Amino acid sequence: MTNKPQLCEMLNIDFPVIMAPMFLVSNEEMIIEAINNGITGAIPALNYRTVDELRAAIRKIKKAVDGPFGINLIVNKSNFLYKEQLRVCCEEKIAFFITSLGSPEETIKMSKQYGVKVFCDVVDVKYAKKVEALGADGIIAVNKEAGGHAGPKSYKELIPALKEACSIPILSAGGIGDGKGIKDMLDLGAGGVSMGSLFIATKEAPVSQDYKDACVNFGAKDIVLTTKLSGTPCTVINTPYVQKSGTSQNFLERFLNKNKRLKKWFKAITFMRGMKSLQKAAFSTTYKTVWCAGPSIEYVKEVKSIKEVVDDLKKGFKNA
Repeated sequence: MTNKPQLCEMLNIDFPVIMAPMFLVSNEEMIIEAINNGITGAIPALNYRTVDELRAAIRKIKKAVDGPFGINLIVNKSNFLYKEQLRVCCEEKIAFFITSLGSPEETIKMSKQYGVKVFCDVVDVKYAKKVEALGADGIIAVNKEAGGHAGPKSYKELIPALKEACSIPILSAGGIGDGKGIKDMLDLGAGGVSMGSLFIATKEAPVSQDYKDACVNFGAKDIVLTTKLSGTPCTVINTPYVQKSGTSQNFLERFLNKNKRLKKWFKAITFMRGMKSLQKAAFSTTYKTVWCAGPSIEYVKEVKSIKEVVDDLKKGFKNA
């Protein structure tokens, strides 16, 4: 790379990739391997049941490697631990936050006091301009091929629109599965990329072999959106159980989700219930299988180490 991508400049890393935060999947070992191989990564704060566990994980990573990593914060009211998670991460001086599903205003204000960067998930120009005005350091452009909570627009539409409207760096998230895909995003104007699903089927990932095998054996055509897990559309592998149980909330669930007085609590209950469902499927063999992944599992052909995945990405980027 003759010109260093913005993400490399901002975080002092060799290759412009964030290993995206994945609920239940991301852990300390994966982050350590990411840093050792020239990229960075983030872990959802909600992967830890308590803030003490979160603090211990941050310290474990810092003791093992000298490199930047981040924490993903759910910043809406469904996350009852949000304020404590924010405080602990700032006190431990992580490199960056990735904010999702809410206003990042409080996170940005506190982060600036501690020198922590904030990247905000966005799906459109309107929200991107809001977070830029609040002082965000970068935008994660979540397109319709992203895993987890995907956006409504294609990367070909979203990145140029954000480049025209905003002046802070844009990181592309969704549908990237090889080195050529990374180069395509940089050529389109992105300053780096966020990639998650490619790293589920790795030796370091703590999930079950069945989950890893599903990422190998299923492809982009097998990814569907469901609102049953969190109330917000989320991508999952279309297993027989998902086909049987459906992907839409029923009438009562939709009513409670929209009721002004009840929706806060219903969303929180839906989120917790959905996360427990994902947890059970991620770590055990069960017929009630709900595995979260994005269309980029199309590129997963075998279970590899994180080093092998990153080496392949670098090689593909160089040859693109």
